[in-house]
Amino acid sequence: MNDASPTPTPAPRRRARVRAPELIGKGGWHDAVSEATARGVVVRRLRIVSEPISDYVRYEYDCTFTNIAAGELVRWLPRRQTTDLALPGTDFWLFDGRQALFHHFTGNGQLDQDGREYTDEPERVKLCAVAFEAAWQRALPHEEYRPR
Repeated sequence: MNDASPTPTPAPRRRARVRAPELIGKGGWHDAVSEATARGVVVRRLRIVSEPISDYVRYEYDCTFTNIAAGELVRWLPRRQTTDLALPGTDFWLFDGRQALFHHFTGNGQLDQDGREYTDEPERVKLCAVAFEAAWQRALPHEEYRPR
């Protein structure tokens, strides 16, 4: 749900040279996703974005093919379409419906010094799961989303 980045957006020429196969096999996130999805794990990423999108979100959009090549399912949801959804107030990851990881950012987009908060409290995890499913059903697959 974050529209800003703490780092500058790479120049368009650099973005155009990146190809998914260059990232897969180099370690890190893309390999972890590839290995997990090969075992049958489903990895879904939902991006809730303000429109018109920021330069940072445009960069994410342009590079999302690498996430898809690694095996992620990615959907996009314009923030205006979430006003009737109960969503947690910060970015989160949900793991197997049993644990949530919240990311707390500073006002300038930096992950706060103690910005990772894990919880396995059933009520909080359920809130995240229900919110994610509601937003996921409403969101558009990456292939169909056209940012403005």
